[in-house]
Amino acid sequence: MEIRRACLLLIAFVFSYSSSADSEPVWRWECISGTCQKTRITNETRDSALSLPACQLFCGEYGRLWPQPTKEYYTGNYLLHLNLNSIDLNYPQDKKSTALANLAFRRFAQQLRGLVPSGKSTRGGRSLVVNAQVEDPDIIRLTYATDESYILKINELSDGRVNASITSNTFFGARHALETLSQLIIYDDIRNELQIVRDASISDSPVYPHRGLLLDTARNFIPIDAIKRSIDGMAASKMNIFHWHITDSHSFPFVSKSRPELTRLGAYSSSQVYTEDDVRDLIEYARVRGVKVLPEFDAPAHVGEGWQDTGYVACLNAQPWMDYCVEPPCGQFDPTKDGLYDVLEDIYGDMVDLFEPDVFHMGGDEVSNSCWNSTESIVSWMSTEKSWGRTATDFVKLWDYFQSKALERLYRKTSSNIPIIMWTSGLTESENVTAYLPNTTYIIQVWTTAFDLQIIELLQRGYRLILSNYDALYLDCGFGGWVQGGNNWCSPYKGWDVVYSNSPALIAGTYKEQVLGSEGALWTEQVDGASVDGRIWPRLAALAERLWAEPSTGWKAAEERMLIHRERLIGMGIAAEALQPQWCLQNEGDCPAPGRALESAAVKRV
Repeated sequence: MEIRRACLLLIAFVFSYSSSADSEPVWRWECISGTCQKTRITNETRDSALSLPACQLFCGEYGRLWPQPTKEYYTGNYLLHLNLNSIDLNYPQDKKSTALANLAFRRFAQQLRGLVPSGKSTRGGRSLVVNAQVEDPDIIRLTYATDESYILKINELSDGRVNASITSNTFFGARHALETLSQLIIYDDIRNELQIVRDASISDSPVYPHRGLLLDTARNFIPIDAIKRSIDGMAASKMNIFHWHITDSHSFPFVSKSRPELTRLGAYSSSQVYTEDDVRDLIEYARVRGVKVLPEFDAPAHVGEGWQDTGYVACLNAQPWMDYCVEPPCGQFDPTKDGLYDVLEDIYGDMVDLFEPDVFHMGGDEVSNSCWNSTESIVSWMSTEKSWGRTATDFVKLWDYFQSKALERLYRKTSSNIPIIMWTSGLTESENVTAYLPNTTYIIQVWTTAFDLQIIELLQRGYRLILSNYDALYLDCGFGGWVQGGNNWCSPYKGWDVVYSNSPALIAGTYKEQVLGSEGALWTEQVDGASVDGRIWPRLAALAERLWAEPSTGWKAAEERMLIHRERLIGMGIAAEALQPQWCLQNEGDCPAPGRALESAAVKRV
């Protein structure tokens, strides 16, 4: 990859400034030793003054891009004035993805309009035409096998227009190219105009196919608009899996068409629900942004509210709760009730109709033997029907009995025996996993620590993994405990540097190819729609770059770009928490630890 090595130069240009001296720009930036350095504008430097965004585009190895590209990355040294009102897309017509591409391009145009500060207007500039060549424009479903790669080239045409050429195998790659293109366009606050790099060549593709966010919407209800904001952030960061933990023991906000009574009894209120229309709208909203919605129905534990009248839940809000579950309210399915599986089949059918999943998450975490063991009807059934005792091994057999029957009912509703994701648990321990969860069917999502021996054991047994190790990727950690004094159980807080440093390749070693990727997980005991943005962003973007690029460098090398990306998220209306004083953004290199040797770069403007 070429690293530009030249001095900063600008070709003089005629600029229009406000007649008010107070509104004239005061500061300019120069790229010196890989960082943008702030100096005063003088009469001699006024015409060549470089704005901070313009300097950032060319200063440092990857400019303003997030996540960093994985293959070729080159930009020339010139900027062109861009006409916001003259931007067009050429995309294959009458294909299955044509409508998606048009909506993605509309979002791209909105992103550019969002770069212009309120009250400012831009005039003139070059027209931009985006030409997309897509090998298979009929692919509209994102799977682990979907090609998300793209090539983006920018050049000036003979008629003065700017050409952005996109080559990809699918819509999803083309969409990522648009995201990169949007990051190569800036608002120059010195000249009050949009600018685009004149020359660029980028070849890019993700390292991992599963780059996700888990959001729990049951502990506290998260409004659809807040979910959409996070999907916007995922799109801006090239993440592709929204794992929807939609129900739990605390509430049942998912409106099941077949079993609406569960929501009537289990939702916090009649307005805090996800209807069929809500779900379909969110799925399409995410698809336009290159994100697949992955549903989870967690069982046999983590059930309670909504099931009061069924008789299918043991230990429902049992007290003292710590004897029956990990947090209140308790609740766990009674596997011995035959009618339970009819209800599950109906719920699975409703989810399959809505989500059309090619992979399904069945949960399976934190099953309590003490709950089942304290329910006399369950213990009696185990003895009478199965000749089982009351040992831990016997309760694993009961758990497998439930899982097998539940899976059978799910597969009645799917068109094929799709892969199943389950959390690490007692069922995935070495003495149980191969007997009960065949690696041809199950993908294991790891929530334990990064170097838990269970990870290597599962990899050695041929399982594919998704990493959500809580010591780096649980975004709810580091706040006050709500069921005990002090801090919550997974403290301390996981800063973006910890998230960024969580490398699947390092964790898996020689088994890296069996790791599908990772998810940042936000459990919402202490989060709701008012605070969800800041808990997720910009930390999830750190995971995005790790999974897209698996960079060989550490978080310090990405620090300036992370600060820029956080500002990008803020501009999109996402309330991403601040990482440093704004002074650090405007004085690059003075806040991070010294000693990084990044190459200087040149920029010219015509």
